[in-house]
Amino acid sequence: MSSLDPQTSAALLNPVMGIPGPLPAMLMKDKFGRTITDLRVSITDRCNYKCVYCRTGTEGAQFAELAMQDYLRMIRVFVSLGIQKVRLTGGEPLLRKDIISLVAQLAELRTNPARDPLDIAITTNGHLLAEMAAPLARAGLSRITVSMDAVDPEIFARITRVPGSFEKVLAGVRSAQRAGLGPVKINCVLLRGFNDDQIIPFAQFSREEGVIVRFIEFMPLEEDRLWTPDVVVPLQEVVEKLNRYRPLVALPANNPGETARRYSFNDGLGEIGIIAPVSQAFCGACSRIRLTSDGKIRTCLFSHFDHDLYGVLARGGSDDDLVAFIQKTVEAKEARHHIGEPGFLKPSRSMVHIGG
Repeated sequence: MSSLDPQTSAALLNPVMGIPGPLPAMLMKDKFGRTITDLRVSITDRCNYKCVYCRTGTEGAQFAELAMQDYLRMIRVFVSLGIQKVRLTGGEPLLRKDIISLVAQLAELRTNPARDPLDIAITTNGHLLAEMAAPLARAGLSRITVSMDAVDPEIFARITRVPGSFEKVLAGVRSAQRAGLGPVKINCVLLRGFNDDQIIPFAQFSREEGVIVRFIEFMPLEEDRLWTPDVVVPLQEVVEKLNRYRPLVALPANNPGETARRYSFNDGLGEIGIIAPVSQAFCGACSRIRLTSDGKIRTCLFSHFDHDLYGVLARGGSDDDLVAFIQKTVEAKEARHHIGEPGFLKPSRSMVHIGG
């Protein structure tokens, strides 16, 4: 990260410095009364994989990425408004050479009003993770999620379109477990007829490797625009297949805004989560807001509009200006998405250009 003068560095490390007045007495809420505590920040539009359900395979990055100190300043302001969890995404965030420094500086932030450490997570494809897991853990990373859509090496390479990718990702998962970032979460997007035969192998993988596997229903967010309802493998079908392998036991949610339905098996070994935004939407408890790599706020994955927070910063806006912009944007957060309904329109950006 580029060097900063001491006063600027102190301001970036202090979530309230530069914002006059008392700390906010309440967490940030939208007009539907939902508390917004989770921020997802894409720090790059670039990716070293070309997964078939995500990218066309012919198009690269389409949106700019900002200097790390710009992300840091915007995150600091979000934290001053009650954000408790920050997840760094992409693209592939580990492609940013200053990511370890960014994590270290985020680890200095404290949340309001409890003043607890910020919960910092990364979602990665895992290709570069083996070498970076330990430094990220030392920098203060709390958790890590790896996108991994098959445990069969040939199927995995067919999905990523990168030969030998499975071995790299598996090494990254194990490295993260050793570094103390476990249990690592594994995200698998299921597509009927493509990798739905991996459900039971993934259950076995969870039990053998000590990771949490989360199956995600395929959403209409891909670059190729190939989504149809028939491709979706719904939650109930996944549950039925897993129960035939070994009886499931439902687990309680970790928090009210958790997106995954959690399960273990009847012997207590392994954990499975199922995220079902298509068949069983969870918009009513949504606690998330997103910041794209070019500094735009997205209030929902399926938004049709960007809100240019970085534009406020680039024009010389103060922290007060950023606060006002964020609060106004959050107030207008959508009630829900409309997947599968007549007249549904896909969002203006695909997932890779929003941040997973």
